[in-house]
Parts: sequence; structure tokens; C-alpha cells
Amino acid sequence: MAGPKPKPARTIAITVLNKFDKAPKRNYAGPILNKLLHQTTEKQRATDLIFGTLRNRSAIDMVITKFADCPTERIPIKIRNIIRISVYELIYSPQTAEYAIVNEAVENAKTLAGKKQVGFVNAVLRQITRHIKNRQIVLSDAEPQETLPQTLSTSCEFDTRILPEPKLLPADYFSNAFSLPKWLVNSWLVEFGQESTQQVCFASNRKPSIYIRPNTLKTTTHQLAEKFRQAEIDCEVSADESMINVKSPHAIDRLPGFTEGVFSIQDITASQAIRVLQPQPTQTILDLCAAPGTKTMQLAEFTGDRAKIVATDIDSNRLEMVRENTHRLGLNSVSIAPYENLEKITAEIGLFDCSLVDVPCSNTGVLARRPEVRLRIIPKAISKLTRTQSGLLKTAAAMIKPKGKICYSTCSIQKAENSELVKAFLQKNREFELESEDLTLPSAQHPDHDGGYIAILTKR
Repeated sequence: MAGPKPKPARTIAITVLNKFDKAPKRNYAGPILNKLLHQTTEKQRATDLIFGTLRNRSAIDMVITKFADCPTERIPIKIRNIIRISVYELIYSPQTAEYAIVNEAVENAKTLAGKKQVGFVNAVLRQITRHIKNRQIVLSDAEPQETLPQTLSTSCEFDTRILPEPKLLPADYFSNAFSLPKWLVNSWLVEFGQESTQQVCFASNRKPSIYIRPNTLKTTTHQLAEKFRQAEIDCEVSADESMINVKSPHAIDRLPGFTEGVFSIQDITASQAIRVLQPQPTQTILDLCAAPGTKTMQLAEFTGDRAKIVATDIDSNRLEMVRENTHRLGLNSVSIAPYENLEKITAEIGLFDCSLVDVPCSNTGVLARRPEVRLRIIPKAISKLTRTQSGLLKTAAAMIKPKGKICYSTCSIQKAENSELVKAFLQKNREFELESEDLTLPSAQHPDHDGGYIAILTKR
């Protein structure tokens, strides 16, 4: 007996975004999507539609409001995301034919919302298409106020001005063009200047590459790359030969070697923290914010699985993911410790040689991977986060031996969570000194990568 007919990517995308919208301040699209991906054979397409729409939602809503004269909050819930996804494709997916986008939207409206909504959906999309002058032109040839950037080199051109003048109102321009909070863009302009802010904006809206970090206890970068190529998976080894960029879309858990623990997924920037810390096989190491375990696994691999690593996290549910991941990779040097037992464990084994403090943060360096963040981040939230981050750094400091080190890291590019927080810590904790710090801004240039911050603090 045949199973259920696979659903089209657009249908899955509509369902995910509708579920997300029920609690946009709390939900993440990824977990919702993971529960529905088995219903479609177009997994990569569904993923692109969902995350592309979320990354560009403010710009999409702006276009709908301007050209269809219909603010999205007034559009019935049943068809709001049908229209948003279609507008996303019209603007940001020029390879998909216009007629196919409109026709599919009409069919989805008929199936999901009833025939009465079909005319409205068709009218809105037809009105918008009339104002699109060119679905893809060279960005350098474009009039900035009349185009929405797609990539570093292309944009979608409209027949009228839709954006502020970038030179006169840079914060307004970047905020509208890249669907980012204006206060956040302003903070980048003050800190990094206009040129770097533009690059951060492009990086925040890119489709991020997938990077594989080989488990060096079981394989090498080139051996794993060859294994992928034999399975007809397009991939590229990084310049420093430490990572593999998987170019062709595949489900991660179905890549050759996943079940055997031959690799982990990790961005280039995130992988730098352990390399900078340089943990040793003879050391006792504390991973204070370990979940989901990506850097914990890297600590074990880097030390040849011979160090004594204690991994903990204040979120007990996510801490279980560390156990699962270290088990998959066959790592023996990691002990999972409930956060509430940490003091007792420290009393038993003594102070640590070093600690990784990869704190929860605002995620402003990883907005491309976590597009939902742009829809809910506010300055007050960062203030609250810095109190948590300071508390975690203080906890780690109390557990470090003299001459020991702390690696403080974030996936944020906000100075309040990074250099300013570290400076304040050092002023209160004179026994520590700053050995090094590095801020990496996200980039859409090849090889693209996320943003983040690393500081190494040494105890005298």
C-alpha cells in the first residue's frame, strides 16, 4: 500500500511559517521544520523558502504594503504566508518562473483558505509583479533606492523608489533593504562604519554555507572529502585544510560517516575558539556552556581524547544533546555534569587548567542562520544577556588554577557582550589579564562565515 503523497515545498513552508507565527517571540522555525521534512521530497527547497522569507520578511512586508496597498497585519492569517513566500520568490528567487509562483500561490490559497481568497491572492501578486521592472540586475548598475539586494552582485529592480537614500540615511536604508532592526544597524554604523556595516548586512542575509569539521580521531579532512566525492557530493576543502564546505544540498544525518561519528557541523568562525585556546591532553578542562556539544567535541578531538573534560550547561534538556553527540563521535574524555553539581565536582577534582565559556548571546553574528532573532531582538534583551554572561564568566574564574586560562566566546558582534564586558571583568578581577581578543565580522565573501568574538584571559 502506497504511503501519503509527498507535499510540495511551498506547502511545507506555509505550514511552518504559520506555526512559527503563533508565537514568533518564542518559536524557532528549524525545530518546526524538522518535524515536517519527512512529508516532502523537496527538503532543500522548503528550507530555502522558510529561512529566506524570514530573513527578508520586513522588506517583503514593505513591498506588499507599498504596491498592494495592504499592510500584512490586515491580510487574513490563512493567506498571509502564502503571499509572503510568493513575494520572496518573486524578489529573491529569479530562477523560478513568475507564472509558476503566482499559479502555485493561487492553488495554495484555494486548498488552504478556500476559493473566496483566490482572487485576493492573485490580485496582490499581480499588482506587485507589475511594479517589478527586472527580477535580477547587476547590483553595481542598480539605482539603490529602486532595488532590493539579493546577493553581493545582484538585485531586484522596481519601477519606483522604495528605499531611503543610502548616503543621507544609511541606517534607514540598511534597515529597510536587509530587514534588520534600525537600532541594531545604528550600533554597527557607530562601531564599524558604513562600508563594514554594509558587509555585515549582506552576510546577515546570505544563505550560509555548510561546513564540516572532520573528527580527526577517526579520519582526515582529505579522506572525508574523498568519501563525499565518491558519494557524488560536491564539496571543497578549506584553505587551511581543517574544514570541508559541502556545496550540494543534503540532509546532514544522511551524509556518509555521520552515524559513525566521522564529522560534526561547525562554522569556520565558531571553530576558531578551541584553536586559539590550544587545550592540552594533560589538562583538566571545564566547558561551562556546553550544549549542544559542538565545541565540547572539538575540545576532545583537539586533545586526542586524552584530556579530562567536564561538560555542563544550565539547560539540562540541551545538556542531553552533549551526551548524544559525544556518544556518536565515540569520545571518552568527556564527563557530563549537571550544572547544579558543578561546585561539588570541582571540590572533588580540584581547579581546572582552562575553561571554555561559550556564553548564550544575542546571536547578532549568526543572523543568517538564525533569522528569527531579527524579529525579536531589543536593546533591553542585550542588557539582560550581559548580566548572564558576566555571571558565567565569574563562575568560571572561581574554578581556574593560577596560570590557567579562560576562553570567553560569543556569536555576537555587539561590543556590550564582548570587549566591554571583558574589560569590566578585568577591572573587577585583577588576578586575570587579557592575553588576546579577536572580533570577526560575518562575511558573505567566499568562503562565507559567521561573526563572533574570542578573548583569552589568563590567571596570574
